[in-house]
Amino acid sequence: MKRRLIIIAATAALAAGACSSPQKAAAPEQGAPVKVGLVYSQTGALASYGKQYIDSFKAGLSFSTGGTQKAGNRAIELIEADDAGDPAKAVSAARDLIGKGAKILAGSTSSGVALQVAPVAAQNKVLFVSGPAATDGITGINRYTFRSGRQSYQDVLTAKSFIEAPQGKSVLVFAQDSAFGKANVDAVTAVIGSVGAKVTPLLVASSATEFTPFASQVKTAKPDLLFVAWAGTTASAMWQSLDQQGILASTKVVTGLDQKASYPTFGLAGDKVSFLSHYFEGATDNAITKAASSAITGGLDIFSPDGFNAAQMIVQAIKQGGDDVEKMITALEGWSFDGMKGKMTIRKEDHAMLQPMFQVKLAGGKPQLIKEIAPDQVAPPAVAMKS
Repeated sequence: MKRRLIIIAATAALAAGACSSPQKAAAPEQGAPVKVGLVYSQTGALASYGKQYIDSFKAGLSFSTGGTQKAGNRAIELIEADDAGDPAKAVSAARDLIGKGAKILAGSTSSGVALQVAPVAAQNKVLFVSGPAATDGITGINRYTFRSGRQSYQDVLTAKSFIEAPQGKSVLVFAQDSAFGKANVDAVTAVIGSVGAKVTPLLVASSATEFTPFASQVKTAKPDLLFVAWAGTTASAMWQSLDQQGILASTKVVTGLDQKASYPTFGLAGDKVSFLSHYFEGATDNAITKAASSAITGGLDIFSPDGFNAAQMIVQAIKQGGDDVEKMITALEGWSFDGMKGKMTIRKEDHAMLQPMFQVKLAGGKPQLIKEIAPDQVAPPAVAMKS
């Protein structure tokens, strides 16, 4: 029987919430510490991603400041808040931090959170460096918002590097009904649909725990390509259901490589799968990676670059801008720097983070690099800055 190609991207995202009105910030004293508010998932479905982010952020801050916790002559004061993956909590925390004098916000493990915090940053004219949140909607959302990780379009372009002749193929996008999942639907439609494939979404509630009915729908649909975008603690149950329906056994699978804890999820099927990857421990070997690895207990993981990049960006912004957010923006737009993944470039036009991506395989439950995809090969199309 002819084998079908299945493409899957798994990363971080959850749902949406509400916006806010401007919050009056405390005026900074001359030479006082620059306050940085870190709003991320300390608890909730994406807490493991949040831990990777904060651990690597602190390692990156130490590295970028030579252990002084200062950018130039300004001390950096971190204030952490837990959004638990809830956009409403994130907005409340962001407003509170701005009221306490934070000139910079960072974090956002969840795409739904990032989409709600970004307008708050613009309304209050503070810098926002979004973290692991992958939704394409963050790119170009406003001039105050940057991102320290990759976006869904880059995942899909990496996935496309595995595909031959998508013309006329049927593509089923199996994703969580969330900002992240919908961003993947849009990206697959734009990238693979634009070259002649028919793209159909199958969106599943992020709260779902029983996946047999959805796996049965996939089996019945018999797509040529299946793209699954998933994140969080239910991934194992989702994969088990797909396997029980015989989908994994009868197909060639290309999936997004998630965090280390997910590797055993694939079991014996892991060596039959080709993976697209944002990052995995061992993907790169450079001075930044070595510094991060030595500083982080438990080693590196998928979102370690996002935290380290964010710290490097914030140090650059404060060195060049001090308390002046306009100068911070200028300092980051078009800036290239060496990160854990290699050369990173913040595109001036829309603040997309241009970066390499990776093709990977699992061998004995451990990832091995097949190919590094150059930043220009997975660069998302530029978008007009919204505000």
